[in-house]
Amino acid sequence: MTEKLTHSAAPSSADPLTDADYRITPQTRRFSALYSRNAKAVIARGLRATKSSNWLIMVSGFFEPVLYLISMGVGLGALVGTVVGPGGEEISYAAYIAPALLAVSAMNGAVYDSTWNVFFKMNFAKLYQGMLYTSLGPLDVAIGEIFLALLRGAMYATGFTAVMGIMGLITTPWALLMVPASVLIAFGFASFGMGITSYMKTFQQMDWINFVMLPMFLFSATFYPLSVYPQGIQWFIQALPLWHGVELLRQISVGTFTAATSIHILYYLVMILVGMVLTTSRLRKLFLK
Repeated sequence: MTEKLTHSAAPSSADPLTDADYRITPQTRRFSALYSRNAKAVIARGLRATKSSNWLIMVSGFFEPVLYLISMGVGLGALVGTVVGPGGEEISYAAYIAPALLAVSAMNGAVYDSTWNVFFKMNFAKLYQGMLYTSLGPLDVAIGEIFLALLRGAMYATGFTAVMGIMGLITTPWALLMVPASVLIAFGFASFGMGITSYMKTFQQMDWINFVMLPMFLFSATFYPLSVYPQGIQWFIQALPLWHGVELLRQISVGTFTAATSIHILYYLVMILVGMVLTTSRLRKLFLK
């Protein structure tokens, strides 16, 4: 790799150059074409933009799962009564669907930030092209944008967990782990969402994202057990990422941990790894040809 060197002043024949006269810029680091260790610049820019124009949209996204919890958990819960939760114990219907709604909230927040926001920045604002003309690499951009999505997911998770506590749906200290677990879920969806969005060119194509998310929300054992489906459909649902998030948070909410808990976590770790590789390679292919 060719080293990029800068000198504080022009050398003269009477002033021979030494190593101290050079300052090696970030471009000389290995893999600097991918990562310049400056993702914080992308994060700072995103936070300023959110503060100035997008904060109301972020706040509004918190209320959707809360309204579902009140309407379904309290309203429908009065008719359903208790259901069998993780570990075979009887829990209220509201306590059964609350962790699932938290997983849905983490998914929605991460997907919105990593798809629709990214789509506008990529295709209309041309923001990423400008960023990659600087010393920033595609991995810096990917990390920065995904961190913003995770921050949103963490805010939603913290607020929703507080609502669960107010409603008396938290019965074990283990339930506090739902917040970092929700961030893990958001990380999985955000890392994939940004990479997938890089293939989208029109708003009509972006509608396919909602087309995929809505069935996951309705059928990933959010409101009723997986056992209500035929065996073949159960296998299909178990391959979907939201089902793993729902089951993970549902187990944490009651402090019941099994071998399946590790499988759910591993699923998201693999999803994050593949998503980051996809996103980074796509940004590099699109803007660093």
